Amino acid sequence: MNGVWLEDGIVSLRDDLPHPIGGENEAIIRVLCAGICSTDHGLISGMFPYVGVIGHEFVGVVEEGPESVAGRRVVGEIVVACRRCLVCQKRRTSHCPHRTVLGITNRNGAFAEYIALPIENLYVVPESVSTEIATFIEPLAAALQILEQVHITSEDRVLVVGSGKLGQLILRTLMLTGCALSCIGRSKRTLILCPKRVELYHVEQLPDTQFDIVVECTGNSEGFKIARHAVRPAGTLVMKSTYPGALEIDFTSLVVDEVTIVGSRCGPFVAAIRLLESGHVDLTALIEHIFPLSQAIDALSQSRQAGMLKVLLDMRGD
Repeated sequence: MNGVWLEDGIVSLRDDLPHPIGGENEAIIRVLCAGICSTDHGLISGMFPYVGVIGHEFVGVVEEGPESVAGRRVVGEIVVACRRCLVCQKRRTSHCPHRTVLGITNRNGAFAEYIALPIENLYVVPESVSTEIATFIEPLAAALQILEQVHITSEDRVLVVGSGKLGQLILRTLMLTGCALSCIGRSKRTLILCPKRVELYHVEQLPDTQFDIVVECTGNSEGFKIARHAVRPAGTLVMKSTYPGALEIDFTSLVVDEVTIVGSRCGPFVAAIRLLESGHVDLTALIEHIFPLSQAIDALSQSRQAGMLKVLLDMRGD
């Protein structure tokens, strides 16, 4: 099987990978398309220890599975929980201490021709949603998770720090709340892709306004500094970033200002699918390039460029 293998910080395109064997209640899925994410680059740079096939944003067709999903296009939740431990019994499956995570922790990922996932992780993609757009379902669900965790109304002033891949999705979901929405970013080419109703700032012009809610999704320490500066006392700071190394944080100021910090990760797939099916969110402009799997190394290099949005791998042939 062909796929992108990561080991010792080196990615290589291999043609000798074993075909996945489904475990109990698992389906075998032929990958159609996969999206390159900042987390993939974090793994390559050594943010987390991992050896295997990377990639977790995917759309595929079930080749081995029950009648309910066989032959259907699907996407899948990336966390595979044991479903037996106390954490899982309390419905916190994404924090299962025995979990594997597609392309991230002890489970080969989606930059390959085939993957295996539990049937309960899978969601059928509606016919009206294209394969390319469906690759956004996993990160769109992560963006929607903010609305699951924080109550946002039309009275709130909200700032998104970062106008990149995830920031663009977060902006489009937060717009549904009717809040007064702003975005600050480094790349002028991505800032101009933000929805029209969003007030835009470049990092060189920090806003004087303090915001009720600030969402940090840059993945760098400078972004955190901007977010901390922008959140008002007794406001909420939503953390969507993972960072290389350790952040220097003045916790005393956070305590004195009574800032609420919310860590935010995976989100609701059903809501993401419904949103795309409704047509209320158009993500077409966020796709920069599509490469075949045979050019995956070039695709990874391209996706690292500053200001680059979504780069896809198309597994359906060169």
